[in-house]
Amino acid sequence: MRFSVYQASNIGGRKVNQDRMGYSFTRDTILLLLADGMGGHILGEVAATVAMQTIGNLFQQHAHPMIVRPERFLEDSFLAAHNEIHRYRNENNLPETPRTTIVACLIQNGHAYWAHCGDSRLYWMRNGQILLRTKDHSRLETLIAQGKVDPSERHTHPDRNKLFNCLGAPNAPIVELSRRAALQAGDLILLCSDGLWSVLPDHVLAQRLNEHTIVRAIPELIHSATDIAGKQSDNVTALAMMWEGTGNLDDASIISTNTLPVGSMTTTIQATSAEDMEAAEVDIFNDAEIEKAIAEIRNAIHKSSRITTKN
Repeated sequence: MRFSVYQASNIGGRKVNQDRMGYSFTRDTILLLLADGMGGHILGEVAATVAMQTIGNLFQQHAHPMIVRPERFLEDSFLAAHNEIHRYRNENNLPETPRTTIVACLIQNGHAYWAHCGDSRLYWMRNGQILLRTKDHSRLETLIAQGKVDPSERHTHPDRNKLFNCLGAPNAPIVELSRRAALQAGDLILLCSDGLWSVLPDHVLAQRLNEHTIVRAIPELIHSATDIAGKQSDNVTALAMMWEGTGNLDDASIISTNTLPVGSMTTTIQATSAEDMEAAEVDIFNDAEIEKAIAEIRNAIHKSSRITTKN
C-alpha cells in the first residue's frame, strides 16, 4: 500500500479537547478513526478515549495482516466500544454514561469500508468532487430527509446539535455501514468532527483538499474554522488520507508499507488509559506528541525500506 496521511486538532474556544483521532496500519490494511466526545454529557473525552482504544486494540488483534470481514469488524468493534464505555460508568459509579460520536474507515485491497454513529463525518473525494459523505444521525438530518426543513438551514437550525445515535447511550448504537468503495489513485478520505464541517461548507473542504496537499490543507482548514467561529469555536479535528498519491516516494508525507515486516503494526492511537487520563486531569490529546509519533513512524518505515533494499 502507498498513501499519505495527516491529522490535526484545535481545542477552539473550549476548556477541554474532547475530540480524539488516530490511525493504525499493517502491510495490507489501514484503520482511520475519529471520535468526538459529547459535551452535553459528563466526561465526553473519556468516552472518546475508551472508544478509540477499544477499536484500536481490536484492530491490532484481528489485522493479520488484513481484516477478514471488514463490515462485521466495524460493527462488532463499535458495539464493543459502546459496552466498554458502559463498563467504565459502572466501575466508577458515575451518575450517567459518557457519550461519544464515532467514525471509522478500513482500507484494504484497494477498497474502503466505513461506519459511523452520530455526526462525525467521513467524506470520499475525487478530483475536487465529493463522491459520498456520511449522513448525520441527527434530528435535523431526519427533518431534511422528510422534506420538513430546507438543506440551507443545516448551519442555523435549532435542532442541528440534537443526535439520536452515539456510543454510550442507554440503547445500543445503530452502526451505519457503507457499501464497499473502490479507490482510485489520488482519492481522498477525510474524517472530521462537527467543529470543522459545521463552520466550513462542503465545497470549501473539497476545494482546499484538491488545491493543496493534505499536509498543508488540513492545518489551513482547521485554522479557518476556528478563526471564523471565534470564541464560540468547538473542538476542530480532521484526519485525511490520500490513496496512492502521485508524489515522489522520497516525500516525507508518503507512506509505503510494502517493506514492513509481516505481522508488524504501526499506530498513532493514544495508549493512555481512561483511568490514567482522568486521574491526571490532563488532556492527552497533544498535537506535538502526535506529530512526534508520526515522525517516528515515517522514520521507522524509511529505515526498514533501506534495510530491505540492501539485503
